Amino acid sequence: MGTEPVLVVHGGAWAVPDEFAERSILGVKNAVKSGFAVLEMGGSSMKAVEMAVQALEDDTVFDAGHGAVLNADGYVELDAIIMNGKTLAAGAVSCIRNISNPVTFACSVLEKTPYVMLTGLGANQFAKKLGIPQVPVEELVTDHAKAEWEQYRKYKQTVKSLFNTELVHDTVGAVAIDCEGNMACATSTGGITNKMVGRVGDTPVIGSGGYADNLVGAVSATGHGESIMKVTLARLILFHMEQGKTPEEAADSALHYMEKRVHGRGGVIVVSKTGEWTARFTTKRMAWAGIKEGVLMYGLNPGETIQEI
Repeated sequence: MGTEPVLVVHGGAWAVPDEFAERSILGVKNAVKSGFAVLEMGGSSMKAVEMAVQALEDDTVFDAGHGAVLNADGYVELDAIIMNGKTLAAGAVSCIRNISNPVTFACSVLEKTPYVMLTGLGANQFAKKLGIPQVPVEELVTDHAKAEWEQYRKYKQTVKSLFNTELVHDTVGAVAIDCEGNMACATSTGGITNKMVGRVGDTPVIGSGGYADNLVGAVSATGHGESIMKVTLARLILFHMEQGKTPEEAADSALHYMEKRVHGRGGVIVVSKTGEWTARFTTKRMAWAGIKEGVLMYGLNPGETIQEI
C-alpha cells in the first residue's frame, strides 16, 4: 500500500501588503498545483518540490529568482537548497548571480557533485559548465525592487530595522511526501534589499532553511535568516517531532523559542512521515497552500485556513 502524497508550499513570512495579497495567494495555489501534479502521476517528492519552487521563483510577486531584490552594490545574489529525505543528500547554492531558477541549480549540485553547497564565483562557473543560462539582472529585478533599493540607499535603513518592521519580502519553499513515502524539502530566496554583499541567510544552510528526513518529516523555513540559523529552526522542529510532538506543536514550540531566545520571527511549513502537515508563522502574514487527498487548503492571515471548493 502506497502513502497518500502531500505537498505544502509557502511564499515567505512577512507583513505582506494588501496590494500583494491576492497575487501571493494565487501564486502559492498555482505552485502547489504544479508540484502536486508530479505526485499524482507517481513522481518523486524531490521532483515535486523542485517544480513547486520553480513556479514560485518564476512569479515576480515573490523574492526568489524573478522578483529578487538588490544587495548594497545593486546586484542580485540568490540562495537555494533542496534535500532528499530518503538519503539525506542535499544540494545548496549561495550568492549566485543571474540564474533564474536557483532551486534547479541546487539539484545539479546534489546530483552532479560530491558536495552539499557551492557559493559565489565557483558556483556560477559550475553553472556555466552545465550550460545553465545566465539571465541579465534586469530580467530578475522588478520595478518595485529597484524603487525599494533606491529608498533604502537614500534613508540608509539597516537590514535589522527592515526585519523588525517585517517589510522584507522573503523566501519561498516546499515540502512533500510521495506515494513511496519519500520526503523532500526545497527553499529559495533573493535575499534582503540592500544587504551586505556576500551575506548569506538561512535558506541554503542545511538544518536551518530546510531539512528532510524520511524517519521524521520535512521542513522549509522563512523569516529572519540570522535568527533561524542561530536556532537551526528546521532541524529543531524535527527534533520536537522525534520527541512525539505533532507538526503543529513542534512548529509553534520552535517558533516561540526563536522569538523568545533571539527575538526573531518567521514561518514554517512542515509535513510528517505519516502525512500530517501544517503551516505556522509568527509574522503578520505568510502565504501558504497545501494539497492532501486532492483537497487544496490555503491561507495568508494568522489562524486562517480556507478550503478551495
